[in-house]
Amino acid sequence: MPLSAEFPEFAARAFVEAINHRNIDELAGLMTDDHVFIDCLGKRLESREKLMAAWEEYFQAVPDFEMVVDETYVAGNVVVLLGHAHGTYATEGKLLRENEWKTPVIWRARIRWGLVAEWSVCGSNDPLRHLMDKHRA
Repeated sequence: MPLSAEFPEFAARAFVEAINHRNIDELAGLMTDDHVFIDCLGKRLESREKLMAAWEEYFQAVPDFEMVVDETYVAGNVVVLLGHAHGTYATEGKLLRENEWKTPVIWRARIRWGLVAEWSVCGSNDPLRHLMDKHRA
């Protein structure tokens, strides 16, 4: 049994590190086949393959995306992480200081057999959404 199966926090922290390294293959290896992503509005994206494509697209839009975890709470196979996310919205392949954003976030991971079965995010997308809208206009 992998250590992350016995200690769900390890799986959640490894998932954060894979995101921070923007490593799609590493992320895929940490997801269950039936992985589910849920955003603050309750929008769901299901399956490892769909999530790999979504993360790849996100990393192109925000190539310096980073999650910073300040606090971690574990209850059984559920891990809650508190912190913030920040990055720079890329326009025409450039990272301009005016396109930097930061927002507080709560992440929730449901771990199954040492893998992330469900990843929920609750944080305001307004800073990033505002930048995207500004550059589409």
